[in-house]
Amino acid sequence: MARMASATSAPLTVGFDLDMTLIDSRPGIRACYQALAERTGTFVDADLAVTRLGPPLAHELRNWFPEEEVPAMADLYRSMYPRYAIAATPALPGAREAVAAVRAAGGRAIVVTAKYEPNAALHLRHLGIEPDALVGDLWAEAKAQALREHAAAVYVGDHLGDIRAARAADALAVTVATGPFGADELRAAGSDVVLADLTAFPRWLAGYLAEAGGAPDAPEAARA
Repeated sequence: MARMASATSAPLTVGFDLDMTLIDSRPGIRACYQALAERTGTFVDADLAVTRLGPPLAHELRNWFPEEEVPAMADLYRSMYPRYAIAATPALPGAREAVAAVRAAGGRAIVVTAKYEPNAALHLRHLGIEPDALVGDLWAEAKAQALREHAAAVYVGDHLGDIRAARAADALAVTVATGPFGADELRAAGSDVVLADLTAFPRWLAGYLAEAGGAPDAPEAARA
């Protein structure tokens, strides 16, 4: 049974990851890697790269470029990204409704992502998803700084690194099986709640708040 801590005066804040949580960034990232490969003359297996989204860009670039070239390639990729990736990237099912559910409960929805923040903002603007705050360029446990600063009680992601982020922030780790890991893997890694996708989030949130007393004031995250 989930344990709920006592409520505070702060409004409920729910953090969301971006890639493969709110958006299906695979088509856009694939196109951008293909364009980078053509631009540089260096082979990049874009189909493989999009199966392991989550970590910072440099982690993937090291598979294709010498270490000393990675910073320059990251800058080039980011400069090309708006042209190739934004229009090609759809919202995942339930993404807008999940953010709306937090707002309907009187809470705040924030996005905390490893993606370069200006490009993350372009995605959200293009798709009409308007969080109360956006923090980019953070990965795994480093996300905890932003989650703590915004007093997030819940962090929703798709990656094992997102579970680690929630743990480090003492937030409830809610995961969706829309990224590189299946439900069993997410549970085994310590996710408190595993959902098939964000279409299940509003109903889960309603139950979470009911167990907490029905108020939009956020309890510290309880462990399932």
